[in-house]
Amino acid sequence: MPDNRPDSSPNVLMICTDHWPGSLLGAAGHESIQTPTLDQLARNGCRFPRTYSECPVCIPARRTLMTGTPPRTHGDREFNETLGMPDIPSLAQCFRDAGYQAFAAGKLHVYPQRDRIGFDDVALHEEGRTQFDAVDDYELFLGDQGHAGQMFAHGMNNNDYLNRPWHLPEHCHVTNWTTQQMARQIQRRDPGKPGFWYLSYCHPHPPLTPLQCYVDMYRDVDPGLPYHGSWAAEESSLPYALRVRGDTWDSFSPDQIRSARRAFYAMCTHIDHQLRIVLGTLREERLLDNTIILFTSDHGDMLGNHGQWAKRLYYENSAQVPMILVGRANDDRVGDHCVDHRLVGWQDVMPTLLDLAGVPIPDSVEGMSMVRSQTRNRLYGEVGNGPTATRMMHDGRHKLIYYPVGNRAQLFDLEKDPQELTDLIGASAYADVEASLRASLAAEFYGGDEDWVQDGSWVGLPDREYVPGPNRGLTGQRGSHWPVPPQSGQGGVLSLT
Repeated sequence: MPDNRPDSSPNVLMICTDHWPGSLLGAAGHESIQTPTLDQLARNGCRFPRTYSECPVCIPARRTLMTGTPPRTHGDREFNETLGMPDIPSLAQCFRDAGYQAFAAGKLHVYPQRDRIGFDDVALHEEGRTQFDAVDDYELFLGDQGHAGQMFAHGMNNNDYLNRPWHLPEHCHVTNWTTQQMARQIQRRDPGKPGFWYLSYCHPHPPLTPLQCYVDMYRDVDPGLPYHGSWAAEESSLPYALRVRGDTWDSFSPDQIRSARRAFYAMCTHIDHQLRIVLGTLREERLLDNTIILFTSDHGDMLGNHGQWAKRLYYENSAQVPMILVGRANDDRVGDHCVDHRLVGWQDVMPTLLDLAGVPIPDSVEGMSMVRSQTRNRLYGEVGNGPTATRMMHDGRHKLIYYPVGNRAQLFDLEKDPQELTDLIGASAYADVEASLRASLAAEFYGGDEDWVQDGSWVGLPDREYVPGPNRGLTGQRGSHWPVPPQSGQGGVLSLT
């Protein structure tokens, strides 16, 4: 007779968001954001405030999450929309191989889009990227609700900070849909197997379309205005990689900036409240005490700080991400009311969850478990291959950022200057720190980056003049999705002109 008794192995709920800075938590001391659920999870477990995305842009970061490897190993430090996953074990497959049922809801951002990367099934939402010929489950849902093709009828943009309230019924918001997909799957689980559940929200990534009730919640809240380092005072003196970004959002007025920040905070609080439904489902299904929970984000968002918005940067609001870990009941490896200041990368998520669940960690994994005594003293970051390429080296306190075009470097002491207001590059008091971080950074270079250092001297690449051009596509504006837009299958909607 087969043994149908429930497996005592812990369940695992991994929650991922998109564009959520590590500073945007009440538990992190933010004065305006309302995140009561996440604040309680932080008290229930451990928060890691020195967690960074090695490559702070969606696709490369998620490859790191799902493989436990940095970009050098998984093959993407840019944003390669048509690159398949590397031939190494994925996080989902490791759990599957250990007897887990594995389900994902929301955003995967892999290619092909319907690649399950080891999951038993995926309820997929890909933010309107119809060009790859894949069926989007959320768009199917909208059609079933009588709103076919109306996902972007609000007119807002995936890459902009204009905002307005959500235009369809509340239950049709993608945050609600993602939540319901996960709650239903937990209810429909096989009771004889543990679950690995990946809850992947696509917000607070724009478009900024919060529900009206969350707009109202922040109407009288001062979201604050961005802070600006002394090094960012003159746009013309910025590194080329920063100058090319300013033209898109530099016309925002103070009121528009406040409006964008309120809408962004509203999107975060919406997710925080929806998490209560998933946690409540776990509790009512009598699974909560035997479930490991992890909350994080693929990268943050500058939200106007230093005159910058969005991601692809190594300043704190872009690269430092939330990391909250809750063990199952009475697991003292995680503890509660804990803040751990070790230096963490996204490559550490996979070995941490496998370690806590007692699942073997593949030899391909390069990250390290956050619940073991071993820690790192350096973390390397890389994004981009072209003229906006940027590299980072972090020692847990000091951060070196390098822009090869123009041969520009910046150094920050995050213990004394957490907002990175003062660039210490060349400061005599930090000469040894700078030399040490430069040596560590140069040792990581590959794929042509080695040429940036010649005979021990940093030479980088020639500087460039930035000349603004037109923005004819409104930074990737989506349109009506009924009928489905023309397909190319290769990363771009076919030109009709």
